Amino acid sequence: MFYHDLETEPPEKRRTRQWKSVQRLVKRAAVDSGEFRQRLADSGLALADLKTPEGFAALRPLRKKELISLQAERGLSWLLTCKPGELSRIYQSPGPIFDPEGVESDYWGWAEGFFAAGFRPGDLVQMTFSYHLTPAGLMLEEPLREIGCAVIPAGPGNTEVQVELMRRLPVTGFVGMASYLKIIGEKARAQGLDLKTDLCLGKAFVAAERLSEALRAEVEEMFGATVRQGYGTADVGAIAYECEHPQGMHLSSRALVEICDPETGRPLPPGDTGEVVVTPFTGSYPLIRLATGDLSSFITEDCPCGRSSWRLDGIKGRADDTAKVKGQFVYPSQAAQVAAQFPQVEAWQIVVTNPGGKDRLGVRLALGGQIDVAAFKVAYQAAFQALLKLRPEVEILPSGALAPDAKRLVDERTY
Repeated sequence: MFYHDLETEPPEKRRTRQWKSVQRLVKRAAVDSGEFRQRLADSGLALADLKTPEGFAALRPLRKKELISLQAERGLSWLLTCKPGELSRIYQSPGPIFDPEGVESDYWGWAEGFFAAGFRPGDLVQMTFSYHLTPAGLMLEEPLREIGCAVIPAGPGNTEVQVELMRRLPVTGFVGMASYLKIIGEKARAQGLDLKTDLCLGKAFVAAERLSEALRAEVEEMFGATVRQGYGTADVGAIAYECEHPQGMHLSSRALVEICDPETGRPLPPGDTGEVVVTPFTGSYPLIRLATGDLSSFITEDCPCGRSSWRLDGIKGRADDTAKVKGQFVYPSQAAQVAAQFPQVEAWQIVVTNPGGKDRLGVRLALGGQIDVAAFKVAYQAAFQALLKLRPEVEILPSGALAPDAKRLVDERTY
């Protein structure tokens, strides 16, 4: 079963439909989006040059981290094709980046991904993504409601309450991070619950972190449930999702997805690894050729499920100097702002690891002068968390132990 017929359309029909959607989008953006007009000019192009895929590929991609400076310097309206008050909602993600939501039905495009993961009318779904300012909670709740599911807006944290909800209500679906579902399962087991007989959970849709096959297998065995992942961003919404055969993630029907050379922005041949570049067909906030910073490649072989779209072969790393930790992007530029608040900091470095499959964020600080180490750590952690929404482990190093030009972010995670 499929959510709609776009999932099985012939490849040539899909290419034609997508290209028509791109042309409508760029024509609207050329009239109403200051950002797009500026980028078109910076690329040495006119709107007429974008009438072919080759011409479109010559348009310089918009890097995700550019949105921070563009919104701060030019204002959100410069990137929109409508007035802010004509939107449905405006969220804010760490960065900070404003994430506008248009008024279209299923604006973020996740319904087909949920349906592919087995969610159906009558499911009761526990939503553990945040509803406060960030878009994830409502972004993923509304498509569930369109399908016909009921949603418990549990939000993140309060693990004992999460267990109680699953124990007292017939919760059949979970949405959140796989690592957090594992924590919920461990807490429930510690309370003496048999997860397969005392709970009703049969399916989970997970996102916001890389899903290892080891973690998937562990959580599936723990609950006797299927775990399927989706891939998207707070800016553009759904990009790809898994079906019942987790052999790569099907490209969403609501966007044009390219795999590009991170240096040139030009599309690469199928099978080559490059940066995921996305153009969602949403007109209010035209993020045309948005470079996500994530690395992947296309799988072009047919999928047993019958969907005809190409698939992403997982996320293979980052093309830029950011990392996603516990669902949040960590920008070294923000970490630099924190370090600048403390004159004792001579040099700093972010280190990301994942012992036991759980993300851990650390900061190494080379300090000069005499300090109260315990008090300094508390103050630094509070300042870091206020700006980057994550609380790091702090390692204090003596003066000179870390070179001033040391790599700002070291990602040592293994999967």
